[in-house]
Amino acid sequence: MKAKRLTVVSNRLAIVVDKGGEGQWQVRPGSGGLVTALGPVLRDRGGQWIGWLGSNLREMLDQDTLNGLLEQGSRETGYSLKPVELSQEEIQKYYFGFSNEILWPLFHDLPSRCNFDPSYWRVYDQVNAKFAEVVAANTSEEEDYAWIHDYQLILVADHLKKMGVERRTGFFLHIPFPPLDGFIRLPWRFQILRALLQYDLVGFQTVRDRRNFMDCVRTLIPESRFVGHGHVLRCLTPERDILIGTFPISIDFKQFAEFASTKEVQDEAWIIHANLPDRQLILGVDRLDYTKGIPLRLQAFANALERYPDLRRKTSLIQVVVPSREEVPEYEALKSEIERLVGEINGRFTEVGWTPIHYIYRSLNRIELMAYYRTCEIALITPLKDGMNLVAKEFCACSIENNGVLILSDFAGAAAQLHHGALMVNPFDIEGMADVIHRACTMTVAERQRRMEKLRRSIQRYDIFRWVNAFLQAAVNQDLEEFPQAELFVPKPTPTEI
Repeated sequence: MKAKRLTVVSNRLAIVVDKGGEGQWQVRPGSGGLVTALGPVLRDRGGQWIGWLGSNLREMLDQDTLNGLLEQGSRETGYSLKPVELSQEEIQKYYFGFSNEILWPLFHDLPSRCNFDPSYWRVYDQVNAKFAEVVAANTSEEEDYAWIHDYQLILVADHLKKMGVERRTGFFLHIPFPPLDGFIRLPWRFQILRALLQYDLVGFQTVRDRRNFMDCVRTLIPESRFVGHGHVLRCLTPERDILIGTFPISIDFKQFAEFASTKEVQDEAWIIHANLPDRQLILGVDRLDYTKGIPLRLQAFANALERYPDLRRKTSLIQVVVPSREEVPEYEALKSEIERLVGEINGRFTEVGWTPIHYIYRSLNRIELMAYYRTCEIALITPLKDGMNLVAKEFCACSIENNGVLILSDFAGAAAQLHHGALMVNPFDIEGMADVIHRACTMTVAERQRRMEKLRRSIQRYDIFRWVNAFLQAAVNQDLEEFPQAELFVPKPTPTEI
């Protein structure tokens, strides 16, 4: 039975509602990686998006005003928006609590940062039930395929089944899945694992993540077994069969490459060049998070300046940190550590007319970020662990002169695809990173072009639409083109929220 409509379910809706400069409520598109990836997929295809609006607007707006803003958002995005309302306690314990104080650090191999508060689990379960109710109310078994996304919503399919609601469902995990010795630390490991097995298809970013999941299932649910080969396997349990696949997420390569060539981006890139002349620019762009490895990266850059004096005055690092969870003490401490390191390194190495690190702590708009992608010759992307890291792919897509160098962590999901063209580093190896920074800065033009051409070909071939088609083919034996499509409006791409 063919699905006629694709319903995406994620923690956040694809829009942001807030007050503009004149105090008027306004709607703007979301800037998260999922919106970047799936916006072009749902647009003008009759699709819909279910998610939380990101704030408790019900207390500030009447229903008519909220409905009007949602209608405006639907017109601008090109697909229907269905909100899930959360209370303040639910936001704190489901989102900040279970999702970001338990699952996020645990799935990134940092169990010492977990806070296994039992009340978090109860509210996480409660909120997933809320999402399941909204899915049930806005979809049908005959029409819809419900594609649920990421670690905040693992229990949705389980709650649909408990409600007696039959839906075709798929789940995609955007972050890594931990190895067995990490996962078993989770007090609710059986509930999480069995909930994942209630989906018809579970997708992971990499073969490593799928292997970790399979190890957990074999150990904790020993009556299960796996059959098949390739990027989609079948998991056989006593109750049902489930498909388990690897689907590395990507970007809309064509849109990024074309927008990077526009005059407005070129003009902004020229200003950056003019302000930082006669030097190679290294770019780091990250959301404020302890998984991104920013302090170690700064130490590696300092080590490179110390051990390779030829880099001084000829190289600058532009480190952009996008604010995130500033109200959490751990993140505020990380911000302070980054700022201390930047000040210490600049104080040590700065000379007249040259500052080694240019630190930016704010979000960049679309044109600014594209301009930095265009201007900087080297991207330094060194997470301690990442599900994929779309920034690496965006940088390559925007390197339209094929003159960029990508330095990439071994522990980014993107490494599985990009390791042939990137310079790979272990983010815990400060001197090793420093050596690779020097190698990138002294690389010949011919080698840069050869490597970047290889990277761009791969990303262009395995773009966002191939990712969607691979998942939908495995899920419902359909390509994207088989869903209803109206005349397409193609907007400017929205870069990933780092």
